[in-house]
Amino acid sequence: MSATSALLVDDEPAELTLKAILVGIVLGVLMTAANAYLGLKVGLTVSASIPAAVISMLVLRSMERLPVFSIGGRRFEFKEVTILENNVVQTMASAGESLAAGVIFTIPALLVMGIWTEIQLLDTFIVAMLGGLLGTMFTISLRRIFIVEEALPYPEGVACREVLAAGEEGGSGLRTILYALGIGAIYGWFVKGFRVAEEKVEHGIGFGNLRLYGGSELSLALMSVGTIVGLRIASFILLGGFIGFVVMVPVIGLAYGYPALGADATVVDQFGYVWKEQVRYAGVGAMVVGGVWTLFSMRRTIFTGLRKALSSSSGDEPGGRLEEDLPGRLVLSICIVIVICTFLFESWRTGSVILGLVGALFLALMSFFFSAVAGYIAGVVGSSNSPVSGMTIATLLFTSALVWVVGGLILDLSREELMFATLLIASVVAVSAAIAGDVMQDLKTGHLVGATPRRQQIAEIFGVVVGAIVIGPVLYLLNEAFRITKTHCEQRNAAELAADPNLVSGALADCSRALDAPQAELIGAVIQGVFGGHINLPMVGLGAVIAVLIIVLGLPVMSVAIGLYLPLYLSVPIALGGIIAAALDQLAKQRAEDAGQSIDQALSQIEARRVLVGAGFIAGESIMGVFIALFIFLGAPPSDWLPTEPMGAILSCLFFAWFVGLSIYLCRTGLARSVHGRVHDLRHMLLAAIRSLRQNLVPSGLSKDEDLPAEP
Repeated sequence: MSATSALLVDDEPAELTLKAILVGIVLGVLMTAANAYLGLKVGLTVSASIPAAVISMLVLRSMERLPVFSIGGRRFEFKEVTILENNVVQTMASAGESLAAGVIFTIPALLVMGIWTEIQLLDTFIVAMLGGLLGTMFTISLRRIFIVEEALPYPEGVACREVLAAGEEGGSGLRTILYALGIGAIYGWFVKGFRVAEEKVEHGIGFGNLRLYGGSELSLALMSVGTIVGLRIASFILLGGFIGFVVMVPVIGLAYGYPALGADATVVDQFGYVWKEQVRYAGVGAMVVGGVWTLFSMRRTIFTGLRKALSSSSGDEPGGRLEEDLPGRLVLSICIVIVICTFLFESWRTGSVILGLVGALFLALMSFFFSAVAGYIAGVVGSSNSPVSGMTIATLLFTSALVWVVGGLILDLSREELMFATLLIASVVAVSAAIAGDVMQDLKTGHLVGATPRRQQIAEIFGVVVGAIVIGPVLYLLNEAFRITKTHCEQRNAAELAADPNLVSGALADCSRALDAPQAELIGAVIQGVFGGHINLPMVGLGAVIAVLIIVLGLPVMSVAIGLYLPLYLSVPIALGGIIAAALDQLAKQRAEDAGQSIDQALSQIEARRVLVGAGFIAGESIMGVFIALFIFLGAPPSDWLPTEPMGAILSCLFFAWFVGLSIYLCRTGLARSVHGRVHDLRHMLLAAIRSLRQNLVPSGLSKDEDLPAEP
């Protein structure tokens, strides 16, 4: 038995070890917090599997240098780190990240609707735990049918396997993500902490009733989202932003004028007000139609996955260690316990046993449905491209109808009680769907590297528990430091002023720094509209019409709808990242051609570098955002440590551009040397990126089904 056997939880091979669990817990906390911040900031999340795998390699290899020590006569020695231990760590970390995505898209809607004034830690923990465990348990029974028998590709799982395999041999990837983490953290600290530069630049001009606007968030994290998702998705998000800010707001202003917001109001303020009160609701309509259409378009894929899932066996067939799942009876028992706990929780929080029973049964059915859907779709197009937003919206509509019938017509509950019950049910389903795709990706990685499914499933459960414990305090911290959504910020400021009219503006939260939380704002608006609250129905209808036109043109409706719903200043850096990704791909192709190397290999190499650098920037800036929130919560904001005025817009843009240049440098490191010179390379990259952007935005060049997975 090796020296590491003392740390094993099970027999050889070294896999679910104590050191792997401890490192997984630490990375799970960090990745959960980072993804929560990113998702609340922009409404998009990215998979944490690859950065977690790389970071775990760094940490575990560093632990190999620790000295031998003894506890209670037992000798401990950190040696012989295995690929299976790295796999356990990334499994735990990515589980917390995906759980955070489901929670942040739903729970903050309670703040938007005014039901909560602050994040309730116990409720958030229970929702996260119930949804996370339910999604994990449901996917265990699907592993053999989707991964072994169907052998679905699971692209992110395969990519993570390649990273783990490369890590066994070392390489520059480890240093790359470490550099990116540090650079992202430094940028976040100076901009969001010390506030030496502007976080966002905006400018508006007016001629009569005509208003024009331009603006961008200066965020490495948002730019990195674009480099990861690529130019195609990023360009359509930008297109949606242009429809809202460049077309709809000026047209509405010309037709109806702009509100008088006070003597100090700027063109930007007026522009933002029209967008918030009018155009944003068009984004709501487009998102609803887009979500329903996405699921409808994928109906054959969904039904195929469900049919296979329902016809599969319990997963207890013999097959050796590599086919050893958690026992089917244990999984079934856990599912029953979770449903019972859901019933008790719903009954307690809604005050109705009948609604709790109906809600728990409905929740179990919908969770299984969407877990299977998410698990199958993730196998075809990847977790990052899985239509979780569409599933959440569909769940919301079904849940609203159920709660309205049972709670409204039968039990005569109040409007607030109906909205609260709807959101609780939809939140658990959203969490289970979000985590299901991640679980299947992780199990695919494990299948490829020779992991024991049972041990990896235990690691998933560990990751869910860690994420559920962490997500509530992180949301509470971010809400107290920045406020989650501008709507909630304004409502809370108004309530504090009403309670104490003598409060000065400095005692109130700065709503310009509030986290946008677009999905939570959307869900809150939909629920309020369903149950008779304030919602701009004409603009919702217009957004639905726009979505139909987008579908007819053959464009990816959800990407455009997200851009229509997001403020333009969030879409611009994402589009910048997409342009950089396309430019880097062209540079890699050109240099490979000049050097006589394989173009496919060069493109694969640059894509891997883009993912590593982007993930590092996202994690670094996002984690630093959480740390800054902690200092603000403790009453010691870093901006007070260095009391300086931030640089103006031009200098702030130049400061941001310097860091963007660093990201490009890190990405292109390792490519074949240029034979034309840097000026030629830069010109070629820019022209190629512009050409790619134009091609992506031409509807005639796209197939209606291009953005959908191929039918099996």
